Amino acid sequence: MKNIIQNINKAFDHRIRLGIMSILMVNESADFSTLKELLGVTDGNLASHTKALESESYIMIEKQFIGKKPNTSYKATKEGRKAFQEHIDALEKLIQKS
Repeated sequence: MKNIIQNINKAFDHRIRLGIMSILMVNESADFSTLKELLGVTDGNLASHTKALESESYIMIEKQFIGKKPNTSYKATKEGRKAFQEHIDALEKLIQKS
């Protein structure tokens, strides 16, 4: 059973991180408000989970101003896309073996 779970990535264990990566895999980018709305999470929860993914180099955070209003957007990195795909593949293999 170890071979089946060895590619399950601990960085994607939490449902919010799984959700963030799922959104970023099918969209070029997403801003803070969009992620917050789609995932139904608080500002603090979203901020802590995006920081965790950024520290793994799985997402890139870009902060800018639109007019006088701050805007934070997120993109999955190449490394993040690869790691997430491997995680999804590992989950699918686990389900098929069960």
